[in-house]
Amino acid sequence: MRETRELSPDEREAWLRGRQSFERGDVDEALDHLGRLLRTRASYADVHYMVGLLHERRGDLDHAIASLERALDLNPGYAEARLALASLYEQRGEFERSRALAARSAAGSRGALPAGALDPTTQGKLANLHAALGDAYREAGELRDAIEAYRRALDRCPQFHDIRHRLGVALRDAGLPAQAAAELRRVLRAHPENLASAVQLGLTFFAMGRPDDAVREWKAVLARDPERADAQRCLRLVRTAPAAPAPARAPGAR
Repeated sequence: MRETRELSPDEREAWLRGRQSFERGDVDEALDHLGRLLRTRASYADVHYMVGLLHERRGDLDHAIASLERALDLNPGYAEARLALASLYEQRGEFERSRALAARSAAGSRGALPAGALDPTTQGKLANLHAALGDAYREAGELRDAIEAYRRALDRCPQFHDIRHRLGVALRDAGLPAQAAAELRRVLRAHPENLASAVQLGLTFFAMGRPDDAVREWKAVLARDPERADAQRCLRLVRTAPAAPAPARAPGAR
């Protein structure tokens, strides 16, 4: 973010709610909050980037491209935005523009790499491919294979905490809640504002037979976002059911 002026309370709320909605996959809500922020903070490249991805999820490629181009105008070194924009050009059949953008991204990231090392953009693409494979395994119920794929993704890009979140959920669903809790705590150390991971940490504590710790996590989430539906569901769950000794996919898990 380029601006150094401190966010106002309303702007900070729009930023936090926008990020939370983005991470939950709530497209309309995220666009509402982030759009409100951009009305007063139009020079935030990462907000334009998220808005571009949200428009892509809606199938609105024109607005998605405009937002990603604005993110790159503000931050020409924004590798993720450049890669996303190249993908959108390809979807629209603008193959020359897509290849040119991808080539500039690769050239800009190779600079001082050791011989034989992969550039960060390529590492990120490979990490996301491993993560997509992990998602497919998880949907098919092949949790051990999903865990291995997520771990391979994180070997390449350990800073991709959205993938680490999915690893934590898969570990819990596979009956490894202690490992799941460790991964989710690592996400929260890097991103304490990630309420989705805090909710999942509570579910993991519940699966470990630690309902008091679970309730503490969910209440902390609701203190920051009183309308957070998954945390509300979890609190109702803990009031009506004993903690399970063996973890299963709990209601509200993502």
